[in-house]
Amino acid sequence: MTGADRRKDMVRRIRESARPVPGAALAACYQVSRQVIVQDIALLRAAGLDVISTNRGYILNEPVAASRVLRVCHTDEQLEEELCTVVDLGGCVKNVIVHHRIYGELEAELNIRSRRDVKNFLEDLRSGKSSPLKNITSNYHDHLIMADSEETLDLIEDALEEKKMLVRDDS
Repeated sequence: MTGADRRKDMVRRIRESARPVPGAALAACYQVSRQVIVQDIALLRAAGLDVISTNRGYILNEPVAASRVLRVCHTDEQLEEELCTVVDLGGCVKNVIVHHRIYGELEAELNIRSRRDVKNFLEDLRSGKSSPLKNITSNYHDHLIMADSEETLDLIEDALEEKKMLVRDDS
């Protein structure tokens, strides 16, 4: 792997991670020293990327052009279809929120941006002893959806409505 390929993949890893990515983890992943990672980060910054170093690792400071909370309702069997609809149209499913009568609002970070993320999320659900949060509220739940534009969010909303998953507050 060339240095340019490594840096490109590092950006992808940092961008797709729900948490800061430690330099030591990147070094181990690419089988290079921590110093090589520091140099790569410097080159990425010089190329114009806003890579921020935190005490827990690296993050990218990328502005989100648009976000919207969508209320949806669907079965477990439709979970993959819902998530793929969002990511295929260019959205990111940032989280899931349920409003429970006793426990109040419960939220979990998802950061699902690609079909690979959808696949990994579904595998995690299947391999564990847990079920989706939506199951405690009769399948009703909200997602914070992030995208590059309001137009993309409109496309996502229209597609979910067409699939009869979107819940309108006025209905």
